[in-house]
Amino acid sequence: MIDFQSGGLLARLGPSDPKAIAAELAPILVEGETVHLSFKGMRDSVIFTNKRLITVNVQGLTGKKRDYSSLLNAPGLNLAVGTAGRFDLDAELELWFSGLGKVRLDFKGQVDIRTIGQLIGRHVL
Repeated sequence: MIDFQSGGLLARLGPSDPKAIAAELAPILVEGETVHLSFKGMRDSVIFTNKRLITVNVQGLTGKKRDYSSLLNAPGLNLAVGTAGRFDLDAELELWFSGLGKVRLDFKGQVDIRTIGQLIGRHVL
């Protein structure tokens, strides 16, 4: 589960195959929900669908235990985008969920953070 008290940081995320993660998430996706973008850190994943943001927290030595957290694309969602720079190659996305708190996602430099911001905007506005 995302720890909103500590700022909800998920770091060093790089692109992953949305089709592969869609197969894993099929049991929890609702009718009409599609995976648009997915990113993976050391063990954890972040998935953007047309309806929500899903985080997968892999736990245990074998990685078989997983915690799925869903954060809905809904009114009351605010976001801030920080692009990669010349010397700071990572990009950041901060999301504030009404009544919950903030989640910060740090992406490796090759991620086009503007695409993520546009995706969220299309499904929230």
